[in-house]
Amino acid sequence: MPVRLFRELPIIELFILATTCILVAYAASRFLASRPSARNVGPQSADDIVWIFDGPDLVDATTRARQVIDMPEGPCFWSDLHKGLSSLYPTFPKTEDIVKISGQLVSQPPDRKNPSEIYCEWIDGITRVSMRKRQKDSAQSSELVDVLSGAAKELETLRFAVNSAHYPVWCVDGAGDVIWFNTAFDTLCQTVLGKPARKDAALFGPSGEVPIPTKRTRRSLTISKTGKKLWFDVSVVQCDAGTLIYAIDVNAIVEAEVAQRNFVQTLAKTFAQLSIGLAIFDRNRQLVLFNPALIDLTALPADFLSARPTILSFFDRLRDSRMMPEPKNYNSWRDQMAELVEAATDGRYQETWSLPSGSVYSVSGRPHPDGAVAFLIEDITAEITLTRRFRSDLEMWQAVFDQIDDAIAVFSLTGDLIFSNAAYHTLWSVDPESSFAQTSILDSGRIWQDQSMASPIWGDIRDFVTMQDDRAEWWARVVLKSGDSLVCSVHPIQRGSTMISFSRATAKPRATTQKQPELTAG
Repeated sequence: MPVRLFRELPIIELFILATTCILVAYAASRFLASRPSARNVGPQSADDIVWIFDGPDLVDATTRARQVIDMPEGPCFWSDLHKGLSSLYPTFPKTEDIVKISGQLVSQPPDRKNPSEIYCEWIDGITRVSMRKRQKDSAQSSELVDVLSGAAKELETLRFAVNSAHYPVWCVDGAGDVIWFNTAFDTLCQTVLGKPARKDAALFGPSGEVPIPTKRTRRSLTISKTGKKLWFDVSVVQCDAGTLIYAIDVNAIVEAEVAQRNFVQTLAKTFAQLSIGLAIFDRNRQLVLFNPALIDLTALPADFLSARPTILSFFDRLRDSRMMPEPKNYNSWRDQMAELVEAATDGRYQETWSLPSGSVYSVSGRPHPDGAVAFLIEDITAEITLTRRFRSDLEMWQAVFDQIDDAIAVFSLTGDLIFSNAAYHTLWSVDPESSFAQTSILDSGRIWQDQSMASPIWGDIRDFVTMQDDRAEWWARVVLKSGDSLVCSVHPIQRGSTMISFSRATAKPRATTQKQPELTAG
């Protein structure tokens, strides 16, 4: 059948068909001849200078090639060749990966008198490096080497930077499989999962799904062996290859937040046990913290305080419930509150509130960090009542002693005058209450000496007042310059104090021991 078909074709068509077949065969042979293959990797002659690398390892080299750079007979690597050729050929690739990317590279010497160049080519996984005579297109090849060398250096820098990052970075495709990751991600997988990173390493979600949402979130991982939780702030960036994921370690932040929360809870429990009412307002002057004592002291509802009222609303409510003194001028109430807050901010606010109910509160304002201010409300009714009662008792006993005819003065162990009655003031013409300075036994002794006849008992009294041992009651007679005779009685009392009384000579002294006989002017 084919023979008959050819016979039926015209002669011209047979000629065209034969010519086409010849041209196709010729083109195919030229294409195969020009294509590099593993069969023509080796040198063509013994004089060729050729190095053959499989990856970074030197697998073969001609004798002349080893002599050119003085390579040892043992194992050699690409770095050895780069070290030997880079001084003469600065553009020689630093790694074999550069040759793999470009396919073919030419490195020329900077010295134009050097007729040779280095030719590198990638042939089916094998890198062939040869030294040959300079070709016409060497300039373009040299520029290409420079560009590829710069790109390789930049790639190496970026790879080092990503792998040196302290937080995991990885990329997943649409199916959720990991297609790229850095060293920190691999370390995290080994820590959490107990095995190296793989394409189905599901850290933040099940395999086959994009592990996190498209916004920044805080996620945790649990170490399978210890049960400890690791916290990360995870964010994503969409790229052409898939989804690029970043996980930033925030364990320190989470631990600080937990510690702060526990500290606040501890403070809240402590404040709950205080009898002093506490109200803290933030920088916006809203109530952010209060304790139960504040409710008990102010009678303000808990729901009102929980609603975070402003500081003006808080004091307005106190004024309405008559839990603070009535303002003298309601028109300037707001101005008074502004001054109150300003004083509290500076730590200068300290007042005592006497309430219509009879209670007395001590209110103070203190500044807090970040512009906050705190008010402390303390019920001091019992203390004020006790103080008032004590003061009333003192006034009563003072009135009682003022009715006594004997002049009485009491000195402390340190020699200070702590009490005297009206008869003492009249006898010696003194008023200790009118002086800001404390009256001592020395001051009193001078007054006594100036208004009486000479007597050694004044020195004895001074010594007795500051004496701590051998203290017994005694008395002596003294004569005033006016001629009146007095009986001076010295009595030790509690806490090392001494009471000295002066009475007319006609009165019988209380003390049974006479210290000195009566002295008259001689």
